[in-house]
Amino acid sequence: MNPQHHQRDYRVRFDWGLPGAAAVTSDDCIAVVVDVLSFTTTLSVAADLGVEVLPYRWRDDNAAEFATAHDAVLAVGRREAGPGEVSLSPATVRAARGLRRLVLPSPNGSTIAHSLASVAGICAGASLRNALAVAGWIAEQHNGGTAISVIAAGERWPDGSLRPAVEDLWGAGAVIAELNRLLPDVPLSPEAEMATAAWYSVTDGLESALHDCASGRELIVGGYAPDVAVAAELDSSRSVPVLVGESFLDRGSKADR
Repeated sequence: MNPQHHQRDYRVRFDWGLPGAAAVTSDDCIAVVVDVLSFTTTLSVAADLGVEVLPYRWRDDNAAEFATAHDAVLAVGRREAGPGEVSLSPATVRAARGLRRLVLPSPNGSTIAHSLASVAGICAGASLRNALAVAGWIAEQHNGGTAISVIAAGERWPDGSLRPAVEDLWGAGAVIAELNRLLPDVPLSPEAEMATAAWYSVTDGLESALHDCASGRELIVGGYAPDVAVAAELDSSRSVPVLVGESFLDRGSKADR
């Protein structure tokens, strides 16, 4: 990989997907995974409810065995979920009863987080629901030499290649904009600045933008409009899901919940 793609001259970095995560993440950095529709939105809802989430690779034949070994519920595919079953849909997590531990596979955000478990110094999950909380927690943890790598998960085209998803760009930009406000002396890469500009372009019409973007329209047409509505709950969550070992645990403030 070309070393110029690592953005090492900047403390706050931004890139896309699993290859981008590998490029801009190091063992001494704080990595933030953003997958608005829907892994990190679902993660934030689970964290609000005190549910421990184990990220997992997508469509792995060993997922059920992994869930059993960890005394966890395995989320099923969104379109496979029956009444009362939990899936990648945040609405199903919100409706679940007695859920304590959840294995949550996804082809994008969860797969990236799973891959970063042994690479990044710290890995957090952010969505539009908890972008301010995650950025605030990072600012508290930050020292001058720590790099912060924000990864927009994106989606997949039918051939498996990365489809940059604008909602993840907005979510990443929301995190970076708040980091820039709290840590104004920490330099942003041009890529990170671009994400911030994208976020500012939709702040006055976020809900409409989420409904109108390609991923939002896909979910709405598929019958999952409530999932888009949950994703649009801007800054409604104080949760800060941080990967500790194999699990995301909430490190945010529970005050005023």
